[in-house]
Amino acid sequence: MNREQISGLAHANHPIKSPLDDDSVRQLLEHGVARGGERVLDLGCGGGEWLLRALTAHPDLSAEGVDISEDALEQARAAASRLGLGARLALHHQEAADFRSAHSFDLVLSVGATHAFGGLLPTLAAARDHLAPGGRVLIGEGFWERTPSPEAVEMLGDFTDLATTLDRVVADGWTPVHGHVSTRRELDDYEWACWGSLAAWALDHPADPDSSQVLETATARRTEWLRVYRDTWGFVSLVLRRTSD
Repeated sequence: MNREQISGLAHANHPIKSPLDDDSVRQLLEHGVARGGERVLDLGCGGGEWLLRALTAHPDLSAEGVDISEDALEQARAAASRLGLGARLALHHQEAADFRSAHSFDLVLSVGATHAFGGLLPTLAAARDHLAPGGRVLIGEGFWERTPSPEAVEMLGDFTDLATTLDRVVADGWTPVHGHVSTRRELDDYEWACWGSLAAWALDHPADPDSSQVLETATARRTEWLRVYRDTWGFVSLVLRRTSD
């Protein structure tokens, strides 16, 4: 079973692929969508959960999503069709960093997908290229709540603390107009949902040739979370505007 299939199983009960509950997602979208008739772009949209929620809440909004996973995009298309949103959603199967559009967007999202661009600031640079004057960016990124172990840094990446993360964003020409730091409950719920979903699938499919691999993955990831990064890693979501357009 490949990485994409593993991820699909892991997020079966937590389709927002970040440590955010439904209320946090709703509030972030409310701050990102200022009027209700915006054009929205998600760079690394996966199954389109953010876009589907925005489209459902705002009947005059239009949206586009970009992702390298054709399976995830097909899920997004199917969900949009079931919800009657297909006419307002365009999906693009390509690398998010390579996406180009003839028009700009009022809201650009990239939550939990900054790795696709090589980090936080390169992701903001990509968002800037697509952003209409006065537009907003909704971005989600990890940070270190406490000094991490070398093993945690190797596993998750070279993040900074929250204050330094915000300093870098501001120095890059952005002003936060809203933010949310994921709570301990959100962080823990996300991890339990991911590795619990994997483990449950393996136990429900004992005859599947991938069952043992999936169960081993669930056990390993749960152990890494509890022993390596649970007490040091956090997640912040920011709604940003350009300091000067």
